[in-house]
Amino acid sequence: MVRIVQRFAGSLMAVLLSVSAVQADDVVRVLIWDEQQPEQKQAYGERFLGETIAEALRLRPGLQVSSVSLRDPQQGLSADRLDQTDVLVVWSHIRVREQDDALIEGVVQRVQSGKLGLVAIHSAHWHKAFVRLMQERAKSDAVRGLSESERKTVVWQYANESPYGKAVKEGDRRTPYVEVGEGSIRKLTLPQCVFPAWRPDGAASHVTTKLPDHPIAAGLPKMWDIAHTEMYGEPFHVPEPDAVVFEERWDRGEYFRSGCVWKVGAGRVFYFRPGHELFPIFLQKEPLQVIENAVRWLGRAESD
Repeated sequence: MVRIVQRFAGSLMAVLLSVSAVQADDVVRVLIWDEQQPEQKQAYGERFLGETIAEALRLRPGLQVSSVSLRDPQQGLSADRLDQTDVLVVWSHIRVREQDDALIEGVVQRVQSGKLGLVAIHSAHWHKAFVRLMQERAKSDAVRGLSESERKTVVWQYANESPYGKAVKEGDRRTPYVEVGEGSIRKLTLPQCVFPAWRPDGAASHVTTKLPDHPIAAGLPKMWDIAHTEMYGEPFHVPEPDAVVFEERWDRGEYFRSGCVWKVGAGRVFYFRPGHELFPIFLQKEPLQVIENAVRWLGRAESD
């Protein structure tokens, strides 16, 4: 009888350990990285924008969420921390040049190898990790535009490797683009990762869910509004997205591709435009739902 009980107890423990392992595998480990501008507290009270998102996501099942900033040791992006992260969510603005290039390359390499997903919010269009990944996508797109024989002989030259703080005007040639040089030389002007128009007046935007069947759009209505936001106006100087999940429009006629997905190497990148520091956008359920959906989708190894 004792042996039967021992066998049952052993079998039960094995089952419980197996269930625990499956549950652990189902958890998406999310790291929120925020520049933490003091102005954010005008919209979010005692918390910064990133802390607000982190607190909301912690209430969702299956997400393990941490929040860091530029002030943390190794800017919150140590190799050990990144190795324990499935999805990195970034918000940055005026302190881009303070971001450590070596740490950023650790992010880029992990995304390209499929070990990490990246979500860039609003003014993180100039976060160094987002820019570098758009550069890598532009390079792979340029190579795909060549014939097999050309790929063996072309010598690449790259321009615009540091686009930070450089504006574009309406009518400027859209980056990235390729020019043919002498002989086998091809010159790739890398993406500027910016747009010609913006207006931080707090006017409402009208969001259309363009791809309602995409996992990032789960649970979101076809049309929804953000009561107060900053306007960004197309064209957005980035490589052509693989998917545009959301589009935003304003009453003055501007529009923006406000939820874009790219595959870069074996990894995925998602850009979500709303998120100005002076407006409480992430106290609204729809933008928070977008971020939750994005980290769940990007955190799955089989994302397609």
